[in-house]
Amino acid sequence: MEVLKERVEEEEEAERAERAEKMMRPMEVRKEDTTRTQEMLRDLERKLSEIEVSILKKPSTFTKDTIDISKLPLSYQSNTPKEEHLLQVADNFSRQYSHLCPDRVPLFLHPVNECKVPKFVSTTIRPTLMPYPELYNWDTCAQFVSDFLSAVPLPDPLKPMVKEEEKAPPKKYAVKPPRDLTSRFEREQEIKRQEAVKAEAEKRLKQGERLEEQESAKTDPLHGLRVHSWVLVLSGKREVPENFFIEPFTARSYSTQDDHFLGIESLWNHKNYWVNMQDCWNCCKDLVFDLGDPVRWEYLLLGTDKPLLSLTEEEDDGMNDDDDAENLGKEDEDKSFDMPGSWVEQIEVSPEAFETRCPNGKKVIQYKRARLEKWAPYLNNNGLVCRLTTYEDLQCTKTLEIKEWFQNREDMLELKHINKVTGLNIDYFKPGHPQALRVHSYTSMQPEMDRVMEFYETARVDGLIKREETPRTMTEYYQGRPDLLSYRHVNFGPRIKKLALNSAESNPRPMVKITERFFRNPEKPADEDVAERVFLILEERIQLRYHCREDHITASKREFLWRTEGDSKGNKIIMTPDMCLSFEVEPMEHTKKLLYQYEAMMKLKNEEKLARHRAWESELEVLKILKLREEEEEAHALTISIYDTKRNEKSKEYREAMERVMHEEPLWQAEAQLDYLAPFLAQLPPGEKLMRWQAVRLKDECLSDFKQRLIDKANLIQARFEKETQELQKQQRWYQENQVTLTPEDEDVYLSYCSQAMFRIRILEQRLNRHKELAPLKYLALEEKLYKDPRLVELLQVFV
Repeated sequence: MEVLKERVEEEEEAERAERAEKMMRPMEVRKEDTTRTQEMLRDLERKLSEIEVSILKKPSTFTKDTIDISKLPLSYQSNTPKEEHLLQVADNFSRQYSHLCPDRVPLFLHPVNECKVPKFVSTTIRPTLMPYPELYNWDTCAQFVSDFLSAVPLPDPLKPMVKEEEKAPPKKYAVKPPRDLTSRFEREQEIKRQEAVKAEAEKRLKQGERLEEQESAKTDPLHGLRVHSWVLVLSGKREVPENFFIEPFTARSYSTQDDHFLGIESLWNHKNYWVNMQDCWNCCKDLVFDLGDPVRWEYLLLGTDKPLLSLTEEEDDGMNDDDDAENLGKEDEDKSFDMPGSWVEQIEVSPEAFETRCPNGKKVIQYKRARLEKWAPYLNNNGLVCRLTTYEDLQCTKTLEIKEWFQNREDMLELKHINKVTGLNIDYFKPGHPQALRVHSYTSMQPEMDRVMEFYETARVDGLIKREETPRTMTEYYQGRPDLLSYRHVNFGPRIKKLALNSAESNPRPMVKITERFFRNPEKPADEDVAERVFLILEERIQLRYHCREDHITASKREFLWRTEGDSKGNKIIMTPDMCLSFEVEPMEHTKKLLYQYEAMMKLKNEEKLARHRAWESELEVLKILKLREEEEEAHALTISIYDTKRNEKSKEYREAMERVMHEEPLWQAEAQLDYLAPFLAQLPPGEKLMRWQAVRLKDECLSDFKQRLIDKANLIQARFEKETQELQKQQRWYQENQVTLTPEDEDVYLSYCSQAMFRIRILEQRLNRHKELAPLKYLALEEKLYKDPRLVELLQVFV
């Protein structure tokens, strides 16, 4: 020992001498530094610039919100004695489990909370009834929760929580690393080789070959080892027919037989904790979810809400002894332990937070070749609440299609589907659009382009279901019409004048052919019920095809050839047999007569004019819808409920107006109670006592004035009534004189004016009749009021 002490003392003296020597040589070091040349400094700078410093990335950890722990309740910051007891029970249970099942992963029992206090997992659950009906069902409740959750990968995918190890502080005195003796040339060659490999990899990446090879040959080394949590819903209560899983991040339901769920380690609710003791070799398909079976599910506490398995009859008979029952009850009473109450506060979700859903009102989820964005309602001015974008590549640079969902739009737009490859846009609408639109498919909003419009037929009086349009054709499909029309196809020719495309009203496209089809009319014979008629406008021909009889395989046909020849006066068409070509399955005598054929041809000519007019109206309707859609897209106005007082300006103004009315109502009442005798009393000298003859004169003047005002009001209403009647008669005479030359637009204007004029006339007539009925009653009421007036009652008693 003495020899060791001497050696230690010698080493300490040597170290002190070395430190003293170093303290005495600073000036010499500075002199040597000054002797370095500029070339050495440049060489050193170049070497330092070539050194690549690799910064180790810190593993991703959970982002913690800034929470003031001091403001949290005491239940968050500490444990009650019962909770401490529960933690001891859980530790004892975990040790036994690890001893009996050493090959299984440790149980997830008591993680730490925001205050770094360990809490048992069952006590973190607090059942709460929310005041929102949407949260009463599992699907909408799961969707609400998934909107708030964001998937953050674990630092270690095999463990639910990873504690960061504290790094030891660096020592003040450490051994210097050895000098780097690697060849600079070899390092440069290695860098060039890596750059070449990287360039080749990027080239193959752009071509997509390497990605497909990796995806096809890629295997997951952690398959079946990752840790994940989801929700199990057991059957039995609330009419749940079978067990199923809920994925919390997607709010989707899965069967227990689904291959995505490989096994279960443990289950817990707010009452107990169970460990799965069954073999999961076949995933979760063969698991029995009877939590009362202690062989398949090992429970933590005896106080479980699931009953144990029923005992056999022999065991049941053997437990009838009173002593055994008493002892068993005492033993269970000693060992039982109830789950403590939840330490978390009751969940309170304000209406604003419930509506916002996602944190800050927006959430972005990145999928493989897809990107999902969610917004809270009314956050975007156009009502956009969700957008799904799919991409062609994994880097999400080439867009394939976009789907956008909307809410609270005045134009009832619900979904917009945009295909970036074909350029096709599809708009979906909810019921309530001004033009009853249901679906609008188009590549361009310009008129006379390829498009398809589908409508809600119950909201249209013409029964239109769908309209297909191309630059030269228009096809319409109908249902539920009185005339049984089901199909109309119009072929257009080129315009005579080259004007703007939106000038269909002033420069319509010439119609070449119109084809109409009809449903079967059971009230007519099949040979007289037209199934299809074709108007060949330029060829001046009309082709008819009738419905086929039930016991026939062919149908009758008829074709009319239109000729403009007339008689000597030129005002009648001369009908000849060659102007009607027909094929009849069972010929009839009346169909061969020229009079029948002439009447049928004249009727068809009128039908042709009507069909051309309706096709022209369809063109105008398309232009109207396109113009309306452009205005709706520019305005993108949103509907606001009258109960939403924060956003609804009209409701806010109405509420303020009502408050103002309530405030001003006493003033109005005071004004309503003005003295009706004041204008007549003002004519008398002030302070003079009222005489009897003066009281009579005041009464008569007041009644006379009131009577004159009633008469004036009746005359005013009568004058307005006569004026409106004269204006209507004037317009009717104008219509009779110009009826032949009027356009459909002029007729619409005339009919609209007549409707409004008749409405005003009826209102004036009702007001006049009501005034005539109430005027005598008002006069008598005023007279009675004058006789009871305290200022006149004594003077007028003699006249009563």
